[in-house]
Amino acid sequence: MIHEIDEALRRLLAPAVTGDVAFDAPTRDWAARRTAPTLNAYLYDIREDVERRERGAFAERDARGIVTRHRRPTRWFRLSYLVTAWTARPEDEHRLLSGALALLLPHEVLPEDAVPESVRPVSTTLPLSVAVPPAESRSLADIWSALGGELKPSLDVVVVTPFPVTPVYEAAPPVTVGAELVVRGIDGVPGDSRPRMLRRPAAPAVRGEDGAGRGR
Repeated sequence: MIHEIDEALRRLLAPAVTGDVAFDAPTRDWAARRTAPTLNAYLYDIREDVERRERGAFAERDARGIVTRHRRPTRWFRLSYLVTAWTARPEDEHRLLSGALALLLPHEVLPEDAVPESVRPVSTTLPLSVAVPPAESRSLADIWSALGGELKPSLDVVVVTPFPVTPVYEAAPPVTVGAELVVRGIDGVPGDSRPRMLRRPAAPAVRGEDGAGRGR
């Protein structure tokens, strides 16, 4: 699923650059090997969108209406990309970022024709946000420090997508026999060890004013 979102993002960003759209970590070594104008979309964070989490399980039934399996609800994840431009001049990098922003801003969701086939059975509406401030627990300066590079202007692009594979549990077969009761004895008195079927006792008769018996 993640690699399919990569390809969807690549198709969205490709018209903004004459070179390549890369997904490598933008380290110093990678930057030194770059030979053409490049937009880099580095996937730096994957987190579950807990606000979309559902509890419980869904029952799957066969043609007779009997529950055969239980399926857990779909889980949604936020894929956060750090989009940067790499050229020989800062002015050209800013031009690339401007082009990327112009391509992404019109979309509040991933275009339907770019939605991966694997998630289409779950949803064709995948939220897309651009340049929204990251969560307080993340700092772009910390990310660049971890990459070992210098801070560059960037776009924070987030795609929210379902994970198409959910846990499935087989259901137990339906109950076809009644419960049995085995009496072992009380206070030392031997009991009947033969299993007996539990039955609901009949309701006592109620006599009306005319004396006739009526069952409840």
